[in-house]
Amino acid sequence: MDIKQIQELVKLINKTSIGEITIEEDGTKITIKQKKDPSQKIYTQNSPASFAPQQTAAQPAPAAPQAPASAPAAPKQDNLITIKSPMIGTFYRQAGPGKPIFVNVGDEVAPGKVVCIIEAMKLFNEIESEVKGKIVKVLVEDASPVEYDQPLFLVDPA
Repeated sequence: MDIKQIQELVKLINKTSIGEITIEEDGTKITIKQKKDPSQKIYTQNSPASFAPQQTAAQPAPAAPQAPASAPAAPKQDNLITIKSPMIGTFYRQAGPGKPIFVNVGDEVAPGKVVCIIEAMKLFNEIESEVKGKIVKVLVEDASPVEYDQPLFLVDPA
């Protein structure tokens, strides 16, 4: 299924009262869910590369808590900065198999330093830090799907 077919399907769902539709083709599973308010949609795809239509607004799924309730030997939680995903896609901590990991817990980051890659629609997007500090926690597993605005890293700016 190509992107034009998916976009047409989204338009069709928008015009109906269908609550959810799932299509599986060639090992790729696409689920489109319609919220109670028809103006808000959630688009997800359960495959190695996630899909987010360019012309529609993606609504983030409930994200994991930004900071753990209690973590031993963790710095003060109130001053940590969260690096969030700017898009829906698949999160990767390294540029490819056998390549070095971009950042680990304890690494220093500065604005412009690449912290991860998010693959969306077969495009690999380098995500750069916008803050200076030290990585305190990686909140996402490598090669896992992420939603828009989902917390990826906690950074201690001190």
